[in-house]
Amino acid sequence: MDPPPDHGEESYRGSGRLEGRKTVITGGDSGIGRAVALAFAREGADVLFTHLDEEKDEARETARWVEDAGRRAIPVSCDIREEDACRSLVDQAVTEFGHIDILVNNAAYQMSQPEGIESISTEQFDRVLRTNLYGMFWLSKFALPHIPEGGSIINSTSVQAYKPSPHLLDYAMTKGAIVTFTQGLAQMLADRGIRVNAVAPGPVWTPLIPATMPDTVEFGKQAPLGRPAQPAEMAPAYVFLASQEASFITAEIVNATGGTPLP
Repeated sequence: MDPPPDHGEESYRGSGRLEGRKTVITGGDSGIGRAVALAFAREGADVLFTHLDEEKDEARETARWVEDAGRRAIPVSCDIREEDACRSLVDQAVTEFGHIDILVNNAAYQMSQPEGIESISTEQFDRVLRTNLYGMFWLSKFALPHIPEGGSIINSTSVQAYKPSPHLLDYAMTKGAIVTFTQGLAQMLADRGIRVNAVAPGPVWTPLIPATMPDTVEFGKQAPLGRPAQPAEMAPAYVFLASQEASFITAEIVNATGGTPLP
């Protein structure tokens, strides 16, 4: 990518806020997922993260940064569109860690269709829903028995949940559903001492953008700050929600939109 995304490799400084925590992050090979993995590790957490088979090189790079922080890195090739794969992922995390303190449902798929709903194939629609919603649902369900009191689930939604772009109709729809899922699950789990929150990024410069959008020249300029965010600028929100500082925060959507007001 030109310019290459900044995941915080040279800038993020940890302060022990997640010391000893056991974490699972989906889509950790690049973009926001890599930035969160790096930040969690520098805050003292061990990280198991998912990637697709074709992303092994990127996953090795994420693992290197986690290990450079002195923490365990466990990259797992996993297609979260499949229920059995999600179950196996949780089983592996429990085998490696004993339990799961923090689950970050971050993996997502989008494909721009400027010609409208007629251009969204059933295959694309199915892939978007299964990646963005089914995987989150299954992983949350399977992980819950292994998340102790004081643990948390953090989901990645989007500014698209509130201000949908027509060319990302199916993607935006799933991001709206993630908001509802987050707020509902948070209420369901409150009496178990497990917090559920989400981060709603605005435009962020990740590999998903040039891979799924035909024109990236103007990408991010619609934000009041006039540019896309770097993945490193999203990671602190996830760290905060995972940390003790957010112990009284649940059912919250942290907006990191570059100035676009959201409800």
